[in-house]
Amino acid sequence: MPRFSKEDCLDDLKRRILSTDLAPGEDLDEVGLSEHYGMSRTPLREVLQRLLGEGYVDMTQNRGAKVASMDIGVLRTFFQTAPMVYANISRLATENRTGLQLDVLKEAQRDFAKAAKLSRGGEAALANHRFHATIGAMAHNPYLLAALARLQIDHTRMGQTFYRPAAPAESMMVLQAIEQHDAMISAIEARESALAIDLTLQHWDLSRDRMERFVRPDPLPVDVISLKDRRNAV
Repeated sequence: MPRFSKEDCLDDLKRRILSTDLAPGEDLDEVGLSEHYGMSRTPLREVLQRLLGEGYVDMTQNRGAKVASMDIGVLRTFFQTAPMVYANISRLATENRTGLQLDVLKEAQRDFAKAAKLSRGGEAALANHRFHATIGAMAHNPYLLAALARLQIDHTRMGQTFYRPAAPAESMMVLQAIEQHDAMISAIEARESALAIDLTLQHWDLSRDRMERFVRPDPLPVDVISLKDRRNAV
C-alpha cells in the first residue's frame, strides 16, 4: 500500500472533492481514509483540519468530518456572490498581473482547452479551476482571494455537468468557454479592465444555466398518458 505525505493526501482529497468522487455531504470515514492513504489518524486529522479551514469539509462535534454540502442556502449565496467576486478579481488582475503569472495562465488555458476538446470532463473542470485561481492570484488581494477560493470549491463541483455535454448545443457552449478564456487572457495582458470585466460576466452567464441544472436537473421520465388514465380510472 502506498504511503502518502500530508501534502499529497491534502491535494488528493481536494481533487476527489472537486471532482465529486467524494460527494457533497458525504461522511469521511477516518479509518478508511487512514488505510487508503497509508497514514495514522493523527496526521490525517491535521489534513482534515486544513480542509475544514479552506471550506472543503465540515465538522461537527461527535459526528466527524464530511464533505462540505451544497444545500439551498449555500447555493443561493453562491449564485448571488460569484459574479461580484469574479468581476472585481478580473479588474484587479488587469492592474496587478505579472508577466510570469500570464505565462502560468496561458499554460492553464492550454491544459483546459485540450481536456475540454477531448471531452475529458473531470480534467477540464480541474483545469478551469486552476485557470480562475491564477486570475485570482493576479489580483493580489487577500480578501478577494479567500472569497474566490471558497466559491471555486462549489463552482468546480457544479461545473462537472458543464464539461460533460450531452447534446451538440452543449458542446458548442464548451467551445465558447474556451474562446472566452482566450479573450480574457488578451484583455488582462492588454490591461483593459472594462473589457476583462465584461468578458468575465459573459463567461459567468454562459456557465450559470448549466450549473443550475446541477441543482435543478431534468425531471425523471414518466408515462404521462398512463398516469392520466390511472387518475381517471374508477
